[in-house]
Amino acid sequence: MDTTERTEQRLTELEIKASFAEDALDQLDKIIVRQQEQIDLLVRELTHLRQQASEPATARNLRDDLPPHY
Repeated sequence: MDTTERTEQRLTELEIKASFAEDALDQLDKIIVRQQEQIDLLVRELTHLRQQASEPATARNLRDDLPPHY
């Protein structure tokens, strides 16, 4: 095998590795986007729950909670 063939083989191997690395990077990017969407949703839910917890409780009549057959 002469140097030209070795160079071609090494170049081909590097191109294959670069292709796999690019694919892995694309997959990781999609995962990061999905995780950020989940984080944003959880932050909104947490904010909503904190707002609910800080609101004063309204007085309820216990008779309103009775089932209709009583």
